[in-house]
Amino acid sequence: MFDHAAEDPGRVVFGRKADGRWQDVSAGTFRDEVLALAKGLLAQGVRFGDRVAVMSRTRYEWTLFDFALWCVGAQPVPLYPTSSPEQVFWMLHDAEVSACVVEHEDHAMTIGSVVDRLPRLARLWQLDADAVAELCAAGERIDDAVVHRHRMALTPESPATVIYTSGTTGRPKGCVLTHANFMAEADNIVRAYDPVFRSRPGEQAATLLFLPLAHVFGRMVQVAAVRGRVKLGHQPQLSAAALLPDLREFRPTFILAVPYVFEGIFASARREAELAGKAGPFERAVDVALRYAQAAEERAFGTGPGPGAALRVQHQVFDKLVYSRIREALGGRVRHAMSGGSAMERNLGLFFAGAGITVFEGYGLTETTGAAVANPPERTRYGTVGRPVPGTTVHIADDGEVWLRGGQVFTGYLGDGRATDEVLRDGWFATGDLGELDEDGYLTITGRKKEILVTSGGKSVSPLPLEERVRAHPLIAQCIVVGNDRPYIAALVTLDQEAVAHWLTMRGKPVSEPADLVRDPELEAEIRRAVVAANTLVSQAESIRTFRILAARFTEDQGLLTPTLKLRRKAIEKAYATDVEGLYGK
Repeated sequence: MFDHAAEDPGRVVFGRKADGRWQDVSAGTFRDEVLALAKGLLAQGVRFGDRVAVMSRTRYEWTLFDFALWCVGAQPVPLYPTSSPEQVFWMLHDAEVSACVVEHEDHAMTIGSVVDRLPRLARLWQLDADAVAELCAAGERIDDAVVHRHRMALTPESPATVIYTSGTTGRPKGCVLTHANFMAEADNIVRAYDPVFRSRPGEQAATLLFLPLAHVFGRMVQVAAVRGRVKLGHQPQLSAAALLPDLREFRPTFILAVPYVFEGIFASARREAELAGKAGPFERAVDVALRYAQAAEERAFGTGPGPGAALRVQHQVFDKLVYSRIREALGGRVRHAMSGGSAMERNLGLFFAGAGITVFEGYGLTETTGAAVANPPERTRYGTVGRPVPGTTVHIADDGEVWLRGGQVFTGYLGDGRATDEVLRDGWFATGDLGELDEDGYLTITGRKKEILVTSGGKSVSPLPLEERVRAHPLIAQCIVVGNDRPYIAALVTLDQEAVAHWLTMRGKPVSEPADLVRDPELEAEIRRAVVAANTLVSQAESIRTFRILAARFTEDQGLLTPTLKLRRKAIEKAYATDVEGLYGK
């Protein structure tokens, strides 16, 4: 950051939204703001090695605090804005946090509800109450050299942050990531994805970050953008109503998201076409995109000649009629995207590639500072999470577990040597995920070790592939497969209410209450088709025999999802115990 500002202080490095308009922030301005805030933190008692929590949605000030805290040798501890008081208490207590930055009054009240049990917590600053201005004013009398002395005292092995895993079971564990971890991850990604980070001649690469900065994916994007001199904007709301206007105004050249964002974009385009009476042409456009992308993929791997002349002509026609409109909805300049957090269905990746947006699917964990494996730009294999990023090695253990080794692998869990020893083995990190490597070294994740179901008949079943295939149906929001110690496999399914409302409208049906809707025989038949399609992936003994449609979705507020939207299986089975028993005639 300081080197970039010295070399080219006028270069635009951030887009910041103020009073409804995007404003450019130069490298020099960002450096000066970070320095002023760092001095204020020192003036308010933050010291080298202190841990300071940040509880906020994704916004410019989050990044400002991140870099300011690093400049004084402190360690940011991100908290999800949706965290409950007890979750907040555990993380602040476990990390021995001495100060906290919150976004608004509701967050301050969450902290306040547990502060009497946190004797080490001495400071609380609120972004919406001018915390930045307050701290900058407090540090005016401190010399810049004081900050630089703190900054120079850092080493690559110095802890940069403690990120708590969201965890599908048990208490979250604090992953200690060093500055070396971030540099290894960011620099290897920037080099490997030069076509993405360099953009076209005369056009500055830019990305709009709407992932939560409390998650390692968002933090890695932030650091990589600064290291790679990519213009970065922040968007705190993931809803289409808030996100799409900012995408059109900010006009990123690439985006980073989780699969359900791409699923939402595709589903929205399909609904729009159906409402306009153009369902047939849209489906033909989808078919052409899939065939075009698959032919291009085969050419990249030397197994085919690429798209033929007739297919190229069809593709050009649909590019003007369909694909260009999807790109325009994302700002018009997006040509690349990165997807992580969970698996993306192969056909979805092929569709976007055919529509002119190459989605690089990757895989990583908090413990690996983000992506450890990702599809390379020159040879993307859709339906896999790709090959090891430079500097990373992947090993499949005898039981199918994925092991990783590289400079981005964390140093251990904060204060938990036993848990650390369980996953770090002679330099390898045992991920807990199951996977397979193909002949070209591309990794496919097949499930989680701890989530393998074993029926009462002794059949082992990985629920993930079944759940993902069922969830690929446009009407389905979530699917959880059950069957541990049961005679057969079954599933609970929740609905995408927006998609269902559209489905009802297209059939001339009145919009029903969820409790009535789940008994609609035509809807049940649709869901059954999705289950039958999923069952083609497995043997009869592993197939879903029956399912139940639920009236409400699983939510984070209920404690049924992690902040990264992963299913908390035990919590769901407990909350819906009656429904689960009903699947087995009890």
